[in-house]
Amino acid sequence: MKITFVSNYINHHQIPFSEALYQKLGGGYCFIQTMPMEKERVAMGWEVDTEKIPYVRRLYDDESACRRIIAESDVVLLGWTQREDLETERLMSGKATIRVSERLYREGQWKAVSPRGLCAKYKEHIRYRKQNVCLLCAGAYTASDFHLIGAYPGKMFRWGYFPETRKYTREEFAALKKDGPLQIVWAGRFMPLKHPEYTVGLAKCLSQNGYDFRFHMLGSGELEEDIKKQAADAGLSEQFVFYGYQTPGQVRDVMEKCHIHLFTSNYLEGWGAVVNEGMNSGCVEVVSAQTGAAPYLIRHGVNGLVYPDDHYQEMEKLVLDLFANWEERRQMGYAAYETIIREWNAEHAAEELLRFAASLIKGKIVPAKSGPLSPAPAISPEKMYRAMLRGEMP
Repeated sequence: MKITFVSNYINHHQIPFSEALYQKLGGGYCFIQTMPMEKERVAMGWEVDTEKIPYVRRLYDDESACRRIIAESDVVLLGWTQREDLETERLMSGKATIRVSERLYREGQWKAVSPRGLCAKYKEHIRYRKQNVCLLCAGAYTASDFHLIGAYPGKMFRWGYFPETRKYTREEFAALKKDGPLQIVWAGRFMPLKHPEYTVGLAKCLSQNGYDFRFHMLGSGELEEDIKKQAADAGLSEQFVFYGYQTPGQVRDVMEKCHIHLFTSNYLEGWGAVVNEGMNSGCVEVVSAQTGAAPYLIRHGVNGLVYPDDHYQEMEKLVLDLFANWEERRQMGYAAYETIIREWNAEHAAEELLRFAASLIKGKIVPAKSGPLSPAPAISPEKMYRAMLRGEMP
């Protein structure tokens, strides 16, 4: 079987999945990168030396060879490519194709009523609804968006990003989570959609309640200096450690030593791979339900906690409850770790993809029972949080 993944560029969120496929298919797997990585991502420590990765081909170095690989592949995964011509050529071929997408309407599903927008979506997606084309939903809100426009009926499946998976024995896990002040990690770009200011508000509340804690702030961005100033003005500088941008490995090293991972992004966050990383590091997750990864990965009160919309007060209540009842709540961290180890990891995703692809080549669709490649329910953004509280997701 020959499988090719076509996307803008490869990064540390995709490499483990690609490595797993390469281990199983050897030369039968190829990742085609359609553009160089943006400077902003390079500055964040995301840069990858693609010349050292045997399965990566760069479209901009040899387009004719890459086109040939796409045409000859049994199954092609199409991510965000910025090359509509490549996508259309493959989709019109009638060969098995799997699209990988985050949300269409992050800023609101009201955009789906635009006649001009619908014409574009018809050309890009809807006209393939009866062909041998499926959709992998990289985020729990993706299926609802595509359902609105009638694309891929009965052919939408759960997917996501699969960063490096680290494994620990029970003894190693316990040794990482030391007693003493509870360590809280926040990781991401310091920008409005990610709400880094929530950490200062939470620190004020925890301090007023007499709790001992430390905030580990990983990342940088436009709001970084303002957040530092807010912490200093509140007399909380000693409770914060600012690391700036770190490599993916360094981020994980910090997460491993933390007890709680706070992820405060709003509805503009398509997936949020640091949620995977926090869970794999055994942190108790406190995550906005608007994040694409949350409904697929987190069972509220079992392996993490979710709060609605941009409701700071609801998030604050969850964290205060964690501090007040830490010994009873800390097991959620290990449950989060097991979620990643057992199901939401690159190795398992690759195995499911190969099984699914083998059937798709024959014109059959055989979804997984749970996790990656299981059917993606089209639950609207307005109803998702309630569905999570009722245990209907993931």
